[in-house]
Amino acid sequence: MSLKNTADIDKPREKLIAKGPASLELEELVAAIIGRGIPGCDAIQIGKKVAKILMSRTYETMVDDLCEVNGMGEAKACQIIAALELARRFPPPVHRFAVIHKAEDVLPFVHQYRYDTQENVVSVTLSGAHEVLKVRLITKGLLNESQIHPREVFAGAIMDRAAAMILVHNHPSGNLHPSRQDLKITKDMQAAGELLGIKLLDHLIVGPKEGFWSIMDEE
Repeated sequence: MSLKNTADIDKPREKLIAKGPASLELEELVAAIIGRGIPGCDAIQIGKKVAKILMSRTYETMVDDLCEVNGMGEAKACQIIAALELARRFPPPVHRFAVIHKAEDVLPFVHQYRYDTQENVVSVTLSGAHEVLKVRLITKGLLNESQIHPREVFAGAIMDRAAAMILVHNHPSGNLHPSRQDLKITKDMQAAGELLGIKLLDHLIVGPKEGFWSIMDEE
């Protein structure tokens, strides 16, 4: 599909306005973000090449990866990366007010962190009825090391007036087995939570493959 010979209603931005964002194909979403292409290569053609990269690298996509596509450049690549980061910071609408019954119920809220090449520590705060209140990125580490302190973990939970919390962090290596540091952090956060009246229900480890590790289940 070339934009030059496309009816206005089917051009990405016009289509988004008329039919909503869900009606757009992946390459059309990219085209809607970058706006225009270059002579000989319109936004849709660029979008198809960018879409292939996004499908293979997802949240690991870097500015340099996208700059390899003819017609992108740093400015357009930054627009795409910024859009990805914006999306990852908001849970999908279907999960709002979701009730957490078991550990795996948390996974849809943190799926985007599985593929990060740095270690992230994320908190999921819960109401007394175990409804999800908020998902917060607490800290982003270097490779496989990330130090956290109770004041960082519980500051947001206090603001949310949370009754409970689940911690999640990713292991970029894919090895989900907890380290001694992971076990120590869990015990420290359990103790801090008891003092504050905010129960730590679990501490999960995820990685760039399916499955997870529940530290609480292994104790």
